[in-house]
Amino acid sequence: MKTSSGGKDVVSRYVNRELSWIEFNKRVYEEAQDTENPLLERAKFLSIVSSNLDEFMSVRVAGINDQVRAGITRKDFSGYTPQGLLKRIMKRSGSMVSAQYRTFRELKKLLAKEGIHFTKYAELSPVQQKAMDDYYHDIVFPVLTPMAVDQSRPFPLVHTLGLYLAVILKLEDQDEDPEEEPYFAIVQVPSILPRFIKLPARANSKKLEYILLEDLIRIHIQTLFSGYVPVDVHGFRLTRNADITLNEEEAEDLLEEIEKELRKRRWGLPVRLEVEKGMHPYSLSMLQEEFEITDSIFEIDGPIDLTYLMRLAGSIPGREALRFPKIEPAYPAEFAETEDLFSVIRQRDVLVYHPYESFTSVDDFLTDAAYDDKVLAIKMTLYRVSGNSTLVQALARAAESGKQVTVVVELKARFDEEKNIAWARQLEKAGCHVVYGLVGLKTHAKITLVLRREQDHLRRYVHVGTGNYNDNTARLYTDVGLFTSHPVIGEDASALFNEITGYSAPHNWQAFGVAPSALKDKLYHLIDRERENALQGKPAYIIGQMNSLSHQEIIDKLYEASQAGVKIDLIVRGVCCLRPGVPGLSENISVYSIVDRFLEHARLFYFENEGDPEVFIASADWMTRNLTRRVELMSPVFDREIRGTLIRILQLKLRDNVKSRQLLPNGTYARVTNELPALRSQFAAVDIKKWKR
Repeated sequence: MKTSSGGKDVVSRYVNRELSWIEFNKRVYEEAQDTENPLLERAKFLSIVSSNLDEFMSVRVAGINDQVRAGITRKDFSGYTPQGLLKRIMKRSGSMVSAQYRTFRELKKLLAKEGIHFTKYAELSPVQQKAMDDYYHDIVFPVLTPMAVDQSRPFPLVHTLGLYLAVILKLEDQDEDPEEEPYFAIVQVPSILPRFIKLPARANSKKLEYILLEDLIRIHIQTLFSGYVPVDVHGFRLTRNADITLNEEEAEDLLEEIEKELRKRRWGLPVRLEVEKGMHPYSLSMLQEEFEITDSIFEIDGPIDLTYLMRLAGSIPGREALRFPKIEPAYPAEFAETEDLFSVIRQRDVLVYHPYESFTSVDDFLTDAAYDDKVLAIKMTLYRVSGNSTLVQALARAAESGKQVTVVVELKARFDEEKNIAWARQLEKAGCHVVYGLVGLKTHAKITLVLRREQDHLRRYVHVGTGNYNDNTARLYTDVGLFTSHPVIGEDASALFNEITGYSAPHNWQAFGVAPSALKDKLYHLIDRERENALQGKPAYIIGQMNSLSHQEIIDKLYEASQAGVKIDLIVRGVCCLRPGVPGLSENISVYSIVDRFLEHARLFYFENEGDPEVFIASADWMTRNLTRRVELMSPVFDREIRGTLIRILQLKLRDNVKSRQLLPNGTYARVTNELPALRSQFAAVDIKKWKR
């Protein structure tokens, strides 16, 4: 962005957060375009573009809308007013959606060449039509509810991100009168049924054919309106504000308060309206009037909501050549030869790198603790948990066997609130002490503490990680976890849980950096130390891997370090508000983003420290929310071998010249290209022995 100053255009010191996010989603979209990716994987990336945009609209854009409605005109630190930013977001998002559907049409043709077809009803064979007619009448029709809109029947509640059909009707035997208002109704496409339906195979054909649920309903729409003739049927989808606003100070029961707010989400203010191309003008005007929306309307040239492509791609049998090669996570070699994980962790720290190494090791750690008679207590934080969690079962078993089990369940984990409420109730029923965190803060730290009686003393065993305790995402995200019995880390872990669950004053941390009380200052200290070393001619280097970087003061600290001569390499998957490579400001800073088959999720930080490097793993990105509004944790890695392993992992990512993009000073990204042999870091990392030795 450029702003005017004294008649000259001056580039802002910062990239806008929301526009940076759009650049990130553009990188995801590029993976859907990349012909080097297998075809079904490209379809998955196209699905991710849609789900990303849904969340962006329902949270970030919804917040900007609120600012516009409130009449706020103050510029953010990147120089944008809410009004100006909203215009740019909608323009760039609209361009992205148009490009996305061009790619969708291209993928449809390529999938057809591979024998995978999306077929219209009119193109079905008589046998297929009969099967679909039966499916409609037996399964779909009983679930549908036509909802007329007229003087006696007001507009029904339209759920956020639900797919609907807008139907224009006329009476049978009645000529259309352009002067007379038509009949209008809506029909919800039931989300409880599969969005895509597999058709019976044609005779002597190996083709896989699918029809979309909304197309099947559309062709049978007259069955819902006897005595009327459908004139026009087009799909639409509304996105509402999904952010939850809590008054935690006055909430007597946080769980009940969140349940109440979740119900309010259904009536969140409209943010975006998607309509199928060619919708009848009367339908469009009815929707615009009801939702009071004029600008944020996206005309979709294809099926609304492409998130179904993720499930479709995963459900197609065979076709392995159209997918990435399977990676079977290895069980950590350090634990492979023993039944006693505690004996290994007593002797040495163990690093686990997901998804290349199995999350089963974390499950086993908790399960062993649950059944071990010497274990007295287990304390753990849970932010996002999978649907069938071994960890939750182990915690319940431990509590039922009389162990002291304390679980900090974060009820405010966005879009996982209902699932976490269910887990909290299950754990409480088993006898666990369930804590919902601190007022005004999300507990985002990833840590487990096991206290075990050994001979005449207690020993603390700790697992601290960069990712959620979720076995599903551990197969899809790159994260690290550290098992340790280091006494200093154990003491800090105990103090952290006491601070979360009780009335403890901020601790004098020996090892940890903990937000919101101390992590920001610790990061300032580490960056300033490198700056001072550079000024004194000593070795000075920073490497940081994170999901996002948007904290203004951290960025300013990095700018100062760059100006002092510190070399800084940042691997930032998503949002980055720092503007690298600007002469006199950030010429010593390089920013890279890797978007590939796995979601880069680890937070790893390296500081040169005069040739005696310090390495940290963390739950926190360098964002304002992480450093000031969340309980976050950054842990040092004391084991020299593991430090070396993490440094090799970071170096591997910095050498990526296949899936890495570099952030340019103008806020856009360009693929990294050089004359070196091709290196795709996520594929190279499969060879565990190379980076873990």
